[in-house]
Amino acid sequence: MKISKFVVNPFGENTYILWNGEGSEAAIVDPGMMHEEERTAVDDFVSKNKLSVKMVLLTHVHCDHAASARYLADKYGVKVYAGEADRPLGQALPVQAQMFGIDVKIMPLDIDMTVSGNDVLTLNGEEIKVLATPGHTPGGVSFYLPDSGVVLVGDTLFYQSIGRTDLPGGDYRAIADSIKNELYTLPGDTVVLTGHGSSTTVDDEKSFNPYVR
Repeated sequence: MKISKFVVNPFGENTYILWNGEGSEAAIVDPGMMHEEERTAVDDFVSKNKLSVKMVLLTHVHCDHAASARYLADKYGVKVYAGEADRPLGQALPVQAQMFGIDVKIMPLDIDMTVSGNDVLTLNGEEIKVLATPGHTPGGVSFYLPDSGVVLVGDTLFYQSIGRTDLPGGDYRAIADSIKNELYTLPGDTVVLTGHGSSTTVDDEKSFNPYVR
């Protein structure tokens, strides 16, 4: 699977497009675009590569990861997938934006399709396994592509760091368990695609992450 990254919004959030070459199916993961030029960049990429968008995937429902989820779902006629326990966060997106001082109109978000651990989605004939990784949010999930050797973790795990647990619904014990029992059990060379900043690998985090060993 090809994976293209767009860094968007004031928080430097990583939006990913999963695709497999010109004319292929595509999934858009954590579309945090907040400005028209950011949405246009994603739309132009889809158009230029003649992609058929099949789904919008959310690792969690914070405004910096989900601001353009409904925009994309409506534009391409697809559904938004996220964890059920994050449904209240979707309704609270405008409140989240105010809390962080974001001067952008963000509407409440209804999740169309809920996903949970052990669910399997398919894109271009490749499996996308859903891992339950709560802690940063109650309904946080990660998307693991075993054939490609990558996992998209949102804000659960970062390069030598972990996601915040001091926001509403955050839970340090839960995020530590998610990392140890779900992410650290993946093959060591699995590339970890994070919600902010640079990528890392499972082995590197198991060896050097000071927060969860």
